[in-house]
Amino acid sequence: MPNKKRILLAEDEEHLLEAIKLNLELEGYKVSTATNGKKALQIFKEERFNLVILDVMMPEIDGFVVAETIRLENSEVPIMFLTAKNTNEDKISGLKKGADDYLTKPFNLEELILRVNNLVKRSLKGDDLKEFNSYKIGDKTIHFNSFELINEDGSITPLTKKETMLLKLLIERRNEAVSREQILETVWNYDVYPSTRTIDNFILTFRKYFEPDPKNPVYFHSIRGVGYKFTDQH
Repeated sequence: MPNKKRILLAEDEEHLLEAIKLNLELEGYKVSTATNGKKALQIFKEERFNLVILDVMMPEIDGFVVAETIRLENSEVPIMFLTAKNTNEDKISGLKKGADDYLTKPFNLEELILRVNNLVKRSLKGDDLKEFNSYKIGDKTIHFNSFELINEDGSITPLTKKETMLLKLLIERRNEAVSREQILETVWNYDVYPSTRTIDNFILTFRKYFEPDPKNPVYFHSIRGVGYKFTDQH
């Protein structure tokens, strides 16, 4: 992995911290560690990271507060929680604090590595996407800043802010399944709770905009029991 990707790992169980650190280093990551929330924040302010992994129950400052503090300064860096708390309420609480992923203890190290690789890859895709403000799907171009879709004939279809945000999220995560929870947290920010049908309707609208045959989509897919996926070879 050229230009080693950097991970901040905060975990107060030292044997677990060392095991995770070792496995991440074997994958080619450079890992900075902290055993409490205060130290984690201090390290975060001093370096730039591609991923932050936080235990929830830590001394000094808990992982939820650390995540909220990081999010005040940085809305882009992926955050993953490691926690023994595994109820849906705990997961939603974690996602509300700005987490991108949530892994419950005990966990399989191989699964952790897979999730870490996906989050780091996504953060790098996000960097690529930020370099431009438009994206072409088929013969149509989305302009994120002006909330417009330019059709092949040059005509303009206005996009709502929510449509634009959801398109950007799906494109940033292209070729990956995006969970309904992630869509809620990113697009709706939990200020309202849209039903699954609401999100489905957005996907149906995108199919009308972009798919040559909306009944047989090639770009926008529903993944049963998970969420949605945008497929593209950009």
